[in-house]
Amino acid sequence: MRGRPGRLGDTSIGPTKRGAVMVFQFLVGGIVSVINIMIHALVTVGAVGIARSAGLRHSQRPRLHLMAVMVGTAAALMIAHTLEVFVWALAYSLVGAAPANSEMLYFAFVNYTTLGYGDITPVKAWRLTGPITAMNGILMFGWSTAVLFEVLRKTLDRLASIGAPAFSSADPG
Repeated sequence: MRGRPGRLGDTSIGPTKRGAVMVFQFLVGGIVSVINIMIHALVTVGAVGIARSAGLRHSQRPRLHLMAVMVGTAAALMIAHTLEVFVWALAYSLVGAAPANSEMLYFAFVNYTTLGYGDITPVKAWRLTGPITAMNGILMFGWSTAVLFEVLRKTLDRLASIGAPAFSSADPG
């Protein structure tokens, strides 16, 4: 890429062009982040709806019931995170954010989870995509954590309200 004026990876471009490149990175990162937020919202609504209907059922084994609701919710959220990583990998491929022959899915997972091994780094023109991806991943993981705690709280409240053994406020244990 060096030596070809006007290319995104060209280090000889002026400050105005570099500014435009940064704006484009933020635009791409923003679009991918919004897509991921929509995916997460859809999965959250579905998971909460399923957890709510499952929580309303009476169960002979309330602890097993609670565990099933929590595992189901966590699994749905994990699927959402995986889909979101696929969206980042697709975006990386479309814009050429990683060096040729890089494993885009692996690169996206490392960035999204903020693992940051550093064995694959973005091409110079796309350096901001890593931090933008990490920012998106942190937000989505925080959101998932909030959803899990809310589902747990609501399910525990429901089990206590129906007088499930070991979940009632009258039980000391």
